[in-house]
Amino acid sequence: MEKIKQKKFNLTKEFLSQNCRELEIARFEYLFGNGSKENVIEKLKRYQNTDGGFGHGIEPDFWLPNSSPMATWAGGQILLEIEASKEEPIVQKMLFYLVNSYNEDKGKWASVLPEFNEYPHAPWWHFEEGLEERWSYNPSVELAAFLVHWSDAETKFAQIGWDSLKKAVTYLMNQEEMDKHEINNFQVFIKIIKPYKSTLKEKTGYSYEVVFEKIVELAYQCMNKDISSWDSGYVPLPLDFIDNPESPLYERVGSLVAENLNFYKEQMSEYGVWDISWVWDRYPIEFEKARIYWKGILAVERYKTFKAFGYLN
Repeated sequence: MEKIKQKKFNLTKEFLSQNCRELEIARFEYLFGNGSKENVIEKLKRYQNTDGGFGHGIEPDFWLPNSSPMATWAGGQILLEIEASKEEPIVQKMLFYLVNSYNEDKGKWASVLPEFNEYPHAPWWHFEEGLEERWSYNPSVELAAFLVHWSDAETKFAQIGWDSLKKAVTYLMNQEEMDKHEINNFQVFIKIIKPYKSTLKEKTGYSYEVVFEKIVELAYQCMNKDISSWDSGYVPLPLDFIDNPESPLYERVGSLVAENLNFYKEQMSEYGVWDISWVWDRYPIEFEKARIYWKGILAVERYKTFKAFGYLN
């Protein structure tokens, strides 16, 4: 596949600058231009509340302004992306929110809150009694890993993180299949926890290698390998699980990665961005805004993938 031409890259930058959120513009400049980490943090602060959690539609499919664990997960992912240090005030505030919103009895955080229903949101974010069980450790396993990653050992932050991770790993090892999003949560967890291999074994009873292989196997099973069906809607593609050539799945699926890269390139619009493959059932005006915000997010994510596989000049 040919590399992304400079003309296309410039079109993407122009679309973001004219249509998308300042957060995605800052992320794009940081990752692919001369933007600074500090600028990303400044833009991210707008989504953080005084309790340390994130809200305000940072995840464009639900617009609750108050803090929620799921919105805080979205903020934490960006802090990981820019390799924010644990000394950053935005990180420290987030950790306090995570400790204060943790459900010790369940060993995780709430994925969907009743308050979601009071603001524009996609149907899958609509709160109903009993819905919580369907989300399982999405995003709790990542939130727990955030606590371990950005805090010192033996602190309350780290202890709560490991408490949740012990339950999450036990759950993981008993699964025969898993939803794409939850697999992605576990993939981020296993990357974060790599420097803590011995602690993982001590706390959970499972070695890093065994847990890693379990996640790889679940991802392989979940992946849609039928190229002809990739444009049929919201399906889990190989590059949803493989973010660089060093991934153990890269060799396993062979040419599917190149096919997926080509698919992304073909799906790029004349403006250098990608449309989403889902719709809301209500709130048409807000959905169109969310759709634009998602185009910015997808542009950042797809270009990260192109860069990782050497398809950017």
